[in-house]
Amino acid sequence: MDSKELAQYVEATDSISKPWLLVQLRLKKLEERRRTLSPQDYAKELADIHQDLMNLGEWWVGIEDEAFGTD
Repeated sequence: MDSKELAQYVEATDSISKPWLLVQLRLKKLEERRRTLSPQDYAKELADIHQDLMNLGEWWVGIEDEAFGTD
């Protein structure tokens, strides 16, 4: 799945409020641009995405069913 397809999925499933999907979208877009970036720029952008993911923390604790749609 490329970034366009992933973005369409996020939009079609009304998942803009699911931060882990937005992180996946950012990673996919970075992967697609990797050949055009210097190793330093790639590493910096990857570190930024990683930090944002870590900042999410355990926001989902206690609302697993609601957040992840488990039935």
